[in-house]
Amino acid sequence: MKYQTRKKALILLADGTIFHGKVVSGMEGSAFGEVCFNTGMTGYQEIFTDPSYFGQLMVATNAHIGNYGANTEEVESNSVKIAGLICRNFSYHQSRSAASGSLENFLNDNNLLAISDVDTRALVNYIRDNGAMNAVITTEIENLEALKIQLASVPGMKGLELASKVSTKEPYFYGNENATYKVSALDIGIKKNILRNLAERDCYVKVFPFDASFDEMEAFNPDGYFLSNGPGDPEPLSNAIQTAKQIIEKGLPLFGICLGHQVIALANKISTYKMHNGHRGINHPVKNLLTGKGEITSQNHGFAINREETEANPDIEITHLHLNDHTVAGIRMKNKPVFSVQYHPEASPGPHDASYLFDQFVDLIKTSTVKEVH
Repeated sequence: MKYQTRKKALILLADGTIFHGKVVSGMEGSAFGEVCFNTGMTGYQEIFTDPSYFGQLMVATNAHIGNYGANTEEVESNSVKIAGLICRNFSYHQSRSAASGSLENFLNDNNLLAISDVDTRALVNYIRDNGAMNAVITTEIENLEALKIQLASVPGMKGLELASKVSTKEPYFYGNENATYKVSALDIGIKKNILRNLAERDCYVKVFPFDASFDEMEAFNPDGYFLSNGPGDPEPLSNAIQTAKQIIEKGLPLFGICLGHQVIALANKISTYKMHNGHRGINHPVKNLLTGKGEITSQNHGFAINREETEANPDIEITHLHLNDHTVAGIRMKNKPVFSVQYHPEASPGPHDASYLFDQFVDLIKTSTVKEVH
């Protein structure tokens, strides 16, 4: 049996704390990144392939991972994006007829180091108390002193620009070229399901690299603009911030999700900050202040926008609040066709609580007074 022969492994946190486990499969070595946790009970494959998780060691809080295998269609990008996986119980055999194969094979195909048999409840409690920090997962348990030195040299997430690591290198198109609306999307870590949702609403999308200029995006002659989710600190994204400023100044329809939401805030001179341990899961409660309704949302972010600065900005209105900690979960501009949210409406955990936001974007395009005639 695999569980009897697996090699010992451990997690070494930046503060020197150690948690023990065993390697999931035959892979050996070490993986570095910021350790964080996701509270979702399902959707592990979507999590692993979400570009927003680039460079992070993912702790799965659900006690069983891998029990429904992997499916080639259930991905948010073309590869695994997390730096490593930490879980309690790993299932080597899937029990779902729709599975394309086992999660073990999926992780091996993507060269992902994973460890199980970890007291994830204790680890998550430690992260919640002490904050997200860098860590290493390793099978090289005899080389702790060398790993400590190497871990100390790994840059922290604060100030780290990662969008360039996950963005497309060249522009590409998504959807029906004869669709009614055209959208220019800035890829700073975009998820495939966002593109699916736009295409389902009669939008033809041209996806641009993270460093595309406003002029390049405008040349597509779009009806609206979109700023995607993505990993890392938003403040180093000077090009994306400048592009957002130009879109806003011209009064063009603009929708942002997660990292895109933070970029829109920065374009309005609202600062961002690194959260203690972030929001990652599919059960985050949000209140829509415009309708009074609650939404169960999918969230994945380690940064947030400054609420006091947002409330003091005369051009901005807070539209959504996170009900657990009252952080800003959505904003809109009062005199511009611009809005954004700090969660993932395309992930559908509600399942349809937040899908209206894509409809809202299309409605904004329809009613925009500055829409160009093609």
